[in-house]
Amino acid sequence: MSYVFINDSCQTNVPLLQACIDGDLNYSKRLLESGFDPNIRDNRGRTGLHLAAARGNVEICRLLHKFGADLLATDYQGNTALHLCGHVDTIQFLVTNGLKIDICNHNGATPLVLAKRRGVNKDAIRLLEGLEEQEVKGFNRGTHSKLETMQTAENERWVSLGQVNLLERINGMYTLNIHPPPTKLELAG
Repeated sequence: MSYVFINDSCQTNVPLLQACIDGDLNYSKRLLESGFDPNIRDNRGRTGLHLAAARGNVEICRLLHKFGADLLATDYQGNTALHLCGHVDTIQFLVTNGLKIDICNHNGATPLVLAKRRGVNKDAIRLLEGLEEQEVKGFNRGTHSKLETMQTAENERWVSLGQVNLLERINGMYTLNIHPPPTKLELAG
């Protein structure tokens, strides 16, 4: 199932984006070879990668990636190409090349949540569920920065001290509200 709006086929006058919508691999390749920006955006902030992934055109996704398309690009709603995708081979390509399965858009929705809402095929849903499960277990986690590691360690320390009274969801992120705030002694502990 494709996730491209009905008027997409007539919404853009950018040849590369139109080629991505149309699934025209040869024309896309000629445009990229002639210098078109692989990260050019439409009026919703979507790149050619978003549009090709939404159409399930893994070959155009591969081509765009080869020419430097930003796999982490988000549209104005915070969606990556994976959020718009509902095709097994395209999902596999995007995840294999570094897109995180558990990334949330601005509304807090993951690619799996959006795929279920759109009613994509069961194979794609099962793949996304399996990938999310692996992510939760830590199998697909990349290396974390020192800051992330320190923050995680601090959060785990606070939780182990039993000071967490509330877990809030704000803008798709969970925030620990700690009462009372930890003292310097507790942080150093």
